This record gives sequence, structure tokens and C-alpha cells, in this order.
Amino acid sequence: MSNPLQFVFYFAVKPERLWEGLFSPESNRIIFMGADFEADLKPGGSMKWIGPGPDGKPAILVKSEILQSEPPKLLQYTFQLGQSPLKSRVTAELEPETEATKLTIRHDQWDEGDPAYAFCSDGWPRILSRLKTLLETGKTFKPH
Repeated sequence: MSNPLQFVFYFAVKPERLWEGLFSPESNRIIFMGADFEADLKPGGSMKWIGPGPDGKPAILVKSEILQSEPPKLLQYTFQLGQSPLKSRVTAELEPETEATKLTIRHDQWDEGDPAYAFCSDGWPRILSRLKTLLETGKTFKPH
């Protein structure tokens, strides 16, 4: 089993705004370069990021099942990259600070050899940086 990934970012917005930024179709479309985002954020619900597959046709890029949901404080869900049978778990915790919200992302319960581990090790900091910039300035930057 791989080591858990953990990332902490501080956003100069209220927890409700950060929650909306994390889990709304509009902001996901911006930070994921046009990917569609579908979510039912209740326990047992699902989340999907849909974008162009290798053949150019719409494909599920990531799919998830909601394990725990306490808006705007906590969302825990499974993470499954594309058509991979391997699943891991993501926990997003939002904590209000004086003038900011602390976001802790913990991505754990990795299966040995899951190719999503390397993808997420690089991807989480990029995604969260893009979201931080979007929420604080109203614009973001293109990924590499």
C-alpha cells in the first residue's frame, strides 16, 4: 500500500465559497479545462468528471462514490481513475480561520501499483493551485 497523499492549502474565502468552488460544475469546468462534472453529494451518491477520451468521444475520467458529506465542512469519497478497477479514498476537510479557510486533502487507501497515485501526486497541487487562484482572483492559469 502506498503512503497517503496529504495537501494543505489556505484560501482567502469563506468555507461555503470554497465548498462551492470544489464541488460545483462551473468551477470544475474551469479548473479541469472544460470537463463536465456531475455530483450527488449525499452518502451513497456519485461524482463523475467527464471529458474527451482517447478516441475524442466523451468518457468518464474519474468516478467516485460519496462516503460521507457534511457541507461545508467535510466530503469523503472513493476515487477511481477512468476505467481502472482500483479505488482509493479522498477526504476533503474545510476549517474556517480568521480570514481564510484551511483545506486539507487526504488521499489514502491506495491499492499497490495503482497508476492513479503518480497522477494524483502531481495533479492535486496543480488543481488546488488553480482553484485557489480562481476563487481569489476570478481567473486561473492553464495547466502545463
